[in-house]
Amino acid sequence: MGEITHKSIGTLQKGNYIIIDGAACVVSGSQTSRPGKHGHAKVRMQAVGMIDGRKREIVMPGHDKVEVPIIGKKNAQVLSVSGNTVNVMDMETYETFDLAVPAELQGKVGEGDNVLYWEILSDKVLKQVMQKAQ
Repeated sequence: MGEITHKSIGTLQKGNYIIIDGAACVVSGSQTSRPGKHGHAKVRMQAVGMIDGRKREIVMPGHDKVEVPIIGKKNAQVLSVSGNTVNVMDMETYETFDLAVPAELQGKVGEGDNVLYWEILSDKVLKQVMQKAQ
């Protein structure tokens, strides 16, 4: 599992990252209720999964801490392209592995290209083609 940190749910805003049900998500909205006479303010947090795109929601007291993923942004070089999968080599560790090509980058990735990928928890996601091979 990747690196995580803890933050108070009351401090998270739209666009921040959060882990809900073991999945890394992007916060899409939040609502805070007023505290009652003897209670705490509650926060209702809506988020969308970064990998699967599913909508998730949690409700908890505003002072509680939640897990937040630490996203590693790394560079790699494409070694080969096979359909919707590319075999890449990390530019720092020289580790080779396969990445799925997202729909918006299909047809734009070629052998020898430098790409940006994100390490999110235990997943690796291709994000951008940095430099085309000459």
